[in-house]
Amino acid sequence: MLSQASAQALARLRSYTPPPTTYNKLPLTRRAAVLILLFPDRHGDLKVVLTMRAATLRNYAGQAALPGGKADTLDEKPFETARREAYEEIGLPTTNTKLPPGFRVEHLCELPANLAKTELGVRPCVAFLCPSSTSESQSAGDVEEKMIPRLDPKEVAAVFTAPFAQFLQKEWTRQEPGPMNSAGKKHSWYRGTWTDWHESRWRMHNFYIPKPPPSPSTLRRNPSHSQASQTPRSQGQPEGDDPRPEPTPFQDLQNFRVFGMTARILVDAARVAYGQEPEFEHNSHFGDEEMLGRLLKVGRLSEIRKKGEELNREVLRKAIKETSKI
Repeated sequence: MLSQASAQALARLRSYTPPPTTYNKLPLTRRAAVLILLFPDRHGDLKVVLTMRAATLRNYAGQAALPGGKADTLDEKPFETARREAYEEIGLPTTNTKLPPGFRVEHLCELPANLAKTELGVRPCVAFLCPSSTSESQSAGDVEEKMIPRLDPKEVAAVFTAPFAQFLQKEWTRQEPGPMNSAGKKHSWYRGTWTDWHESRWRMHNFYIPKPPPSPSTLRRNPSHSQASQTPRSQGQPEGDDPRPEPTPFQDLQNFRVFGMTARILVDAARVAYGQEPEFEHNSHFGDEEMLGRLLKVGRLSEIRKKGEELNREVLRKAIKETSKI
C-alpha cells in the first residue's frame, strides 16, 4: 500500500510535462538516457534503484549511477534506451510481458536533458515498478529479489536502493540506521559545495547512502569487483567533492557516495515528485537544455568527437558568448 505522500508524488510525476528538449536534435553518438526506477518499500515509501559502476569502465569507473547508457539508433526513444540499458545492467526486462507475474513498469515522465562532461545529452526517464493489479501484493523484498536478478560484470559492481524523498533532506530522517564512518560514528548524509561549471555557479551534491547488509534482497554485489578505482585523489578539494571514486576496497566501503550529475538528477526528480524544494542550496533550473542548445549552435556536439576535444570552461564561455550575439 502506497503512503499518501508516495501516491501524490506519483501523481505529480504522471502529470509533469517537460519543456521542449534539444535531445532530438543531438546526433546519435551524443544521446543517452538513464532510468529513475521507483518502487514502494514495506512502509509505502518510494525507493530508487542505483548501481555502482564497474571499476574497469572507461568513464565514471567505480561511481554510483542510475541504470542507463547511450542510444542505439536515432529512432530509439529515451525511455526505450533506458529500459534496454537497465536490462543489460541489472536484468530488468524491457517489456511488461516479460516481467514476473504480478509486476509492471509504468513510464511516468521524462525530465529535461542534462549535459555530461563526456559531452552527452542525458535524458532522465522516471518509471514506477508496481504490482500489475490491486489484488496482488508484493513486498520491497519481492521487488529487489525478483526484479534485480543479475548483474552484468562488465558494467556493474553492485546494485542498491535509496529512499527517494531523502534526496530533498539535509539530514538523515529515516527510521533505519543512517550513514556511518569506519569508526562506527554518524556520518553526514549530505555535503554540498558550489563550483564553476557550465560557465555559472553549479551546486555539487554529495549524498552518502548507508551500505546495506550483504543479503540477496538489499545488495547485489559482483564479486569480481572487490576494488574501487585506485586513481589518486586530486589535491585541494573538500572531502566528497573529488570527481573520482575513493580508492577504497569495495568490501570496506561504509557508504555509497552519490554525487555529480546523478545526484543532481535525483534531486530534480524529487523536486518534481514531492512539489517542494530541498533543504540545501541548489541550482533552480532543471537540466541543461539551454547549454546543450548553445553548444549545438556553435557546432560543438558533432557526430564524431575530435581527437583531444575536451569540454571545459573555455568552450562553455565561447558557446555563451557566440550564441548571445544571435
